[in-house]
Amino acid sequence: MAARIVDGKRVAAAMRAEIRERIQGLRRDNRGVPGLAVVRVGDDPASAAYVRSKAKACQEVGIAAREIGFPGFVPHDELVAHLEALNRDAAVHGILVQLPLPPHLDERAVLETVDPVKDVDGFTYANIGRLVENRARFVPCTPAGILELLDREKIEIAGRRAVVVGRSEIVGKPTAMLLLHRHATVTICHSRTADLAAETRRADILIAAAGRPRLITGSMVTPGAAIVDVGITRVGGRLVGDVDFDSVAPVASAVTPVPGGVGPMTVAMLLRNTLRAFEMGLGLGPAERSA
Repeated sequence: MAARIVDGKRVAAAMRAEIRERIQGLRRDNRGVPGLAVVRVGDDPASAAYVRSKAKACQEVGIAAREIGFPGFVPHDELVAHLEALNRDAAVHGILVQLPLPPHLDERAVLETVDPVKDVDGFTYANIGRLVENRARFVPCTPAGILELLDREKIEIAGRRAVVVGRSEIVGKPTAMLLLHRHATVTICHSRTADLAAETRRADILIAAAGRPRLITGSMVTPGAAIVDVGITRVGGRLVGDVDFDSVAPVASAVTPVPGGVGPMTVAMLLRNTLRAFEMGLGLGPAERSA
């Protein structure tokens, strides 16, 4: 068996085309354009690169992106005041705070400053609570991208055993919740799991999101499982995932590569969440919004 390579770049490109078409239609109807404010603190090169990629994607689909940079030593109160101003800005429909923040800032307090109806990252307690109740307003972008990949690749979720390796607030936990809402039987594994391989071998769908390069090997995968690799780590000058691709690909039925798998989907879901925030502001009903 040779796994089907799930091309996240291709799926994300299709999504961007759909989003661009929807925004063009709204502009033709004189409804305006979505606006996204990206707030970045400090000069971390990785964060700067992420912000540039998001700004480029916004430009491609017709979203008005605004980057707001602060020095790494910005006082907490000053950052909060700027976020509160963005909450009041009618031209801003989505607000994203690029993480991580410098250690002197209270990350949770900063995130909670963002108006939940503009929280396109889905990180505020209000949006987390809605996700838990299966009434999500905005789903965190990487978990949403994982589910979108599974759907577009026609990978059955309901009734399947799903194992999520990693319990982060940003990826692991919300991904498990999304799978549960889709009627999968879900197991979450983590650093204290006694026999990780025994758990992963039970999975029909395996989500690797532990941040440990090549953690999942072929011997840990049941034949025919679908594997989604969320990890991305630079090792020896190249980017690798949490999955040992060479040993897993001959066993799995489908596997996402690194890079080119989940990463492009994360950006695509940010664009979709921003469009959704804009449409909600216009008062469009669910049937009138983008998919």
